[in-house]
Amino acid sequence: MNTRDPLRHLGPNWYATVMGTAIVASAGAALPVAVPGLRGACEAVWALAALMLLTLVTARALHWARHPDQARRHLGDPAVAPFYGCLAMALLAVGGSTLSVGTGVIGESAAVAVDAVLWTTGTVVGLGAAAAIPYLMVTRHRIAPGDASPVWLLPIVAPMVSAALGPALVPHLPAGQWRQALLLGCYGLFGMSLLATLLILPVVFSRLVHHGPLPLVLTPTLFLVLGPLGQSTTAVNAVAGVAPGVVAEPYARAMAGFAVLYGMPVIGFALLWLVLATAMVIRAARRGMGFAMTWWAFTFPIGTCVTGTAALAHRTGLTALTWLAVGLYALLVTAWAVAGARTAAGLVSGRLLAAPRPAPVAPLREMARTT
Repeated sequence: MNTRDPLRHLGPNWYATVMGTAIVASAGAALPVAVPGLRGACEAVWALAALMLLTLVTARALHWARHPDQARRHLGDPAVAPFYGCLAMALLAVGGSTLSVGTGVIGESAAVAVDAVLWTTGTVVGLGAAAAIPYLMVTRHRIAPGDASPVWLLPIVAPMVSAALGPALVPHLPAGQWRQALLLGCYGLFGMSLLATLLILPVVFSRLVHHGPLPLVLTPTLFLVLGPLGQSTTAVNAVAGVAPGVVAEPYARAMAGFAVLYGMPVIGFALLWLVLATAMVIRAARRGMGFAMTWWAFTFPIGTCVTGTAALAHRTGLTALTWLAVGLYALLVTAWAVAGARTAAGLVSGRLLAAPRPAPVAPLREMARTT
């Protein structure tokens, strides 16, 4: 066994780089304003995300082939296993951006085919992760009362990403049962992820209140809470957008109303959490928080808030929401550029693929008290 193989320590968390890159493209395409040159830039970012996905899927397959012991260890580690949800979301994010951005590059028929394959595969993988990871947490992992983390949201948010991106495929299906099945199936995925999120969020907040701030390296993961908030708002608006003519008119009108009545309060809470998470990150930075792959938590979750806010702006015509979406997109691009540059530097130096340092002996709650 070659312990110096850089692929040995390539974990599933690396798929977050694909998610964070693809959302830059799709969020840019969703903005309710026309920005000169933005379309071309989004196409370039989409192409980069697609290339990153191909590279990572290949590298992770080699990781499993060469280092099955390490791969099994990842599944047995409660801090790493939830990142298997990132694989599903990476597939879904690239598929969605292919249809929303890549159509002008590869053509509509090819974009639909690629999205259909990636959405189907990502949904199946996401449903598997949403069931398997909680099962492992209950039956195999040993989790202390102070170990709750926003990372737990990753596997259960994947079905919400499917719910948000699936409606774009509805018009490309035969009219009737096929379209209805996909539309209502996306609503089912929305509910599945939403209810699971409502189980986990109180546990995460309770951990913060009773055990103090997260360790410095994990502080950026507080932004993961924004993911189900922004993505669920995007999902209900996407479903409502294609509902007319697919479901009976009373339900189509109800879906449109629900999209606003649900989306506005949730985006409001997302802004509140954004302020809290930002304050915690500033606190951690003052105490010496260095770069880690957790910085990619700044990207995809903020991107979902961009798409959710942009969808509400389209539906309501409210100018304030338009500018909020633009402001959040500027924040997203900044976070992506910083995380991308630091990741590239870490890859060149070899630091990011080196063996991790031994974990401290003190439990997580003791670590939190010292940060």
